Amino acid sequence: MRYFLIADNVDTQVGMRLAGIEGVVVHGVQEAGKAVRDAMADESIGVLLINEKTAALCKELISELKLTAHRPLVVEIPDRHGTGRTPDSITAYIKSAIGISL
Repeated sequence: MRYFLIADNVDTQVGMRLAGIEGVVVHGVQEAGKAVRDAMADESIGVLLINEKTAALCKELISELKLTAHRPLVVEIPDRHGTGRTPDSITAYIKSAIGISL
């Protein structure tokens, strides 16, 4: 099993290549969707890293993959400009999931 990256910029790809992780750079909805489907079809990919901006381009496909597929594990990573989440996103997630305010 190996890691694979789908990103929208070369900086992220180069950084991951330095860590030994191969990947592709995509621009647009069609390219992002094709890259995700290709990664799903590749039996050797165990963990799919995708930056948040790219994941937003194919949100429905990523959601379906997270809910139904056994492989690969999808991990959304922040892009070079930071995370798209609010600073209290984990706290809000916990509150909505179990009703406890931290």
